[in-house]
Amino acid sequence: METMEEIRTNTRVDCSDGACGHSIYLIMNPLTDQLTHVVVQTGGLFPEDRLVPLSEVVSATAEAIKLRCTKAQLNKMPHFRYVEYTRMEIPHMHSMPLVGWPYVTAMEDETYAVEQMNVPPNELAVRRGMRVEAKDGAVGRVDEFLVDPKSGHITHLVLREGHLWGQKDICIPVTAIGEMDEDVVHIKLSRQEIEALPHIRIRRRTG
Repeated sequence: METMEEIRTNTRVDCSDGACGHSIYLIMNPLTDQLTHVVVQTGGLFPEDRLVPLSEVVSATAEAIKLRCTKAQLNKMPHFRYVEYTRMEIPHMHSMPLVGWPYVTAMEDETYAVEQMNVPPNELAVRRGMRVEAKDGAVGRVDEFLVDPKSGHITHLVLREGHLWGQKDICIPVTAIGEMDEDVVHIKLSRQEIEALPHIRIRRRTG
């Protein structure tokens, strides 16, 4: 891996033979704090989400993530989103279907499509824009991640804009993460403790 000082979602992704899409999720192992996959949404008329292992990432800057694979190879990688079909049994009352006023009728034994995410077992999907909650309330949203270029481990979540402390970068160590759910990262620190964290200078490349 050439450079990987930071890696972001909503960043252009280039294959070895040209631009191929943008990053939408990062997959991490919460036990080791290690980044394992990048989810790439391909471009084109019918975009698809592909689960790309970190071993395919050559470099990552603020402007772009570079992959070693070709576009054709990317399109053969596993889908990140997939659809499952489930049957829902709805009881009848007096042999009449349940009616949702004023227009909707729920029929018995309907089949519904449910979109799922193909996250590897025991790992978590984190994305830009997830809300960050301290022990005493919201502090901001995830903007990017600091990654150790040698180990590939995520070391910090970075809050750049829209947080309580104005324009400065707020870097929260991943060791302070308590738990995550679909839309929220919970931090084991108070707002005051977050504000007192050491400042980390971030070098952002422009190309």
